[in-house]
Amino acid sequence: MTHHVIAIGLLVSMFVVATALPINIGVLAFVGAFLVGTLLAGETAKDIIAGFPDSLFLTLVGITWLFALAQNNGTIDWLVRSAVRAVKGRIALIPWIMFLIAALLTSIGAVTPGAVAIVAPIALSFAFRYHISPLLMGMMVAQGASAGAFSPIGIFGGITNGVVIRAGLPINEMVTFAASFFANAFCVLILFFVLGGRKLMSVRVDLDSPYQVNHIEISKPATGPQIYGDSEAEALSRRIGKEGGGGDSNRLVADSVAESRSDGNAVRMLTLLGLAAVAILVLAFKMDIGFVSLTVGLIVALCQPTLQKRAMTQVAWPEIMLITGVGTYIAVLEGMGTIDFIGDSVAHMASPMLAALLLFYIGAIVSAFASSTALLGALIPLAVPFLQAGTGVGPIGFIAGMAVASTIVDVSPFSTSGALVLANSQGIDRQVFYRQLVSYGALITLAAPAVLWVVFVLIPT
Repeated sequence: MTHHVIAIGLLVSMFVVATALPINIGVLAFVGAFLVGTLLAGETAKDIIAGFPDSLFLTLVGITWLFALAQNNGTIDWLVRSAVRAVKGRIALIPWIMFLIAALLTSIGAVTPGAVAIVAPIALSFAFRYHISPLLMGMMVAQGASAGAFSPIGIFGGITNGVVIRAGLPINEMVTFAASFFANAFCVLILFFVLGGRKLMSVRVDLDSPYQVNHIEISKPATGPQIYGDSEAEALSRRIGKEGGGGDSNRLVADSVAESRSDGNAVRMLTLLGLAAVAILVLAFKMDIGFVSLTVGLIVALCQPTLQKRAMTQVAWPEIMLITGVGTYIAVLEGMGTIDFIGDSVAHMASPMLAALLLFYIGAIVSAFASSTALLGALIPLAVPFLQAGTGVGPIGFIAGMAVASTIVDVSPFSTSGALVLANSQGIDRQVFYRQLVSYGALITLAAPAVLWVVFVLIPT
C-alpha cells in the first residue's frame, strides 16, 4: 500500500513542478517511471520501456508531419475554403459539422484517435483562419469522436457490450450510445455559447469577394513553460535562407509559398488523394495511422523536397514528449497494481451509492491519463461483483454512466484525443492552449462523474 501512495503522490508532484517551472512534464514523468519502476516495482529498464506508448508516438509524429506538409503546400487552405463554401459562408455551422463528422466516423467503427487525427488538423486550421476559439473547435472534434464511439458497431460500444454480455448482466446498447452522444453534445453546446458561439452566428463570409489569405504555419513561436523547439525552426529558416543565397527568411518563406502555388496544383491534388487514402486505409482496412501517415507524407515530400524541408521541425515534439512520458509513467502504475489497488478498495466499500460514485471518478481520473479502450475492458469487470451483489444499483444505468464517465474525459491533453488536438493547434501559444486543455479536462473530470451518477444511478434508484 505504501508503494501505491508514493507512486500517486509522485504523479501529483510532477504536475505541481511542471506548473511552477519551465520543465516539460514528460521529462519528469520519464524520470519518475524509472525511479518508481526500479525502486518500488522491481522492474528493469527494459520492462519500463515496454510501457512506452509507441503506437501513440508514431501516430502523433506521422499525422502532424503529414498535415504540416499539407499546410505548407496549400492543401489545408483549399479545404478550409471549400468548407466555407459548403455552408454558404455561415461560420457558426463549421464547428458542428466537425462534431458530426467525428461522431459519424467513430460510430461506424473508427478508433477514436484515428477519427480525431483525421479531422482535428482541418478543424483547427479553420479555427485559426476565422478566429474561432481553438478550444471550442478542438473539443468539437474530440468530444464528437467520443460521442459516436458507443454505437453498437463502434469500438467503445463493442468493448463495453462484450464485457457486459460475458458477465451475464442485462444490457441496452442504445442507452449507452445515447448517453454518450448527448452528454458530449451537451458539453460542447455549453462551450459553443461560452466561447463566442453567439457572435459566430452573426458572422457570414462574403464568398463573392476575393479570398485573401496569408500563409499559415502549423506552429508559431511560443513562450512559457514546456515550450521549446520553435526557436530551432526559426534558426533552420535562417540557415535555409543563407544556403539559398538570401538573408531574409521571411522573404524566403513568401517566395517558397509563391513557387508552391505556381506549380502546386498537382502536388495539392496528390496531397488530397493522400489524405483520402489515409482515411480509407485507417477506417476501412484498420491499418496503423502512424505508418500510413508517414508513408503518404514521404510521397508528398518527395514531390517538393526543398519546399517541404521545414515540415519535420513543425512536428509537435514538446507535446509528444509530454504525452509519451506521462503514458509511460501510467503504464508503470498499472504494472505495479496501483490502479487495481484503488479500484478494489472502492468496490468493497459499505455504501453501494458511494462506491458507485467513486468508481465513476476512478474511471474518469484514470482515463484522463491512460487509454480509454484499455480502461473499459478492465474497469467494467471490476464492477461486475459489485453489480451482482444485489446493491440496488441498476446495471444498465450504471454501465452507461461509468462508460461515459470513462471516455468523456478524453479531452485531457494527456489522453490521445486531447494530445492530437494540442499537437495540431495553430496560431496560439501552445503553453496557453495546454493550460486551457488541462483546465477544461479537470473541470470535466470533476463535474461529469457526479452529474452522470445523479442521472444514471441516483435518480433511477
